[in-house]
Amino acid sequence: MTAASSAARFFYSAPAPCPYLPGRVERRIFADLSGPRAPQGYDLLSEAGFRRSLGFAYRPACPGCNACIAVRIPVAEFDERKWRRVQRVNDDLTARRRPALATAEQYALFERYQRGRHAEGEMARMDFADFRTMVEVGALDCQLVEFRDAHDTLIGGCLVDRLGIGLSAVYSFYDPAEAHRSLGSHMILWLVAECRRLGLPHVYLGYWISECRKMAYKTRFRPIEALTRDGWRRLDDDGTGELRPASAG
Repeated sequence: MTAASSAARFFYSAPAPCPYLPGRVERRIFADLSGPRAPQGYDLLSEAGFRRSLGFAYRPACPGCNACIAVRIPVAEFDERKWRRVQRVNDDLTARRRPALATAEQYALFERYQRGRHAEGEMARMDFADFRTMVEVGALDCQLVEFRDAHDTLIGGCLVDRLGIGLSAVYSFYDPAEAHRSLGSHMILWLVAECRRLGLPHVYLGYWISECRKMAYKTRFRPIEALTRDGWRRLDDDGTGELRPASAG
């Protein structure tokens, strides 16, 4: 264990109902990201499958369940040519990198997104103060990238952490009335292009659960890698249409 990771303080959350799989229990292990070595520690924890929430990195530690799998895109191997339709329909959009400082305009879009896509979820009840906390608290090297159309209307936003090993998509939201644009996919394509511009090797997409329909989009970005007991491995089609981590070899 390195000095940066061994210096981190870890603790467990209390068990709670799983927000993704009915009837299961969620528990998380957290690490404090404060202190002068936080950026280095965040890199190491991301490589180990952790995600950031506010000033902490976390990963699932659920009793009797390993459904959440950390996934990332290996930028050098990714082929954007498979995504020409999405690129074409969003040619009019401009991406603007903003500091991680929440605005009323961003929150209004976030609120529309929650009402249209996740009305039953806990985040649908977030007010502006909650949104501001999500965006601003714990940010290290973080930006909120705005996606605007030709009329300068904000239609998408992506909270992005820059790591030494890639870009991490912390949270994305967009106008549900613009469904024809596939804005969620467009923002991931932008992250891939931004990684190439910055010379970074990976886009970290958080967790994938094979049984969760809302997470299925992540595995459309192939090749994609999953964190296994043997390290990061390519997700392969096993011949039945199901994706499984390739064996170490």
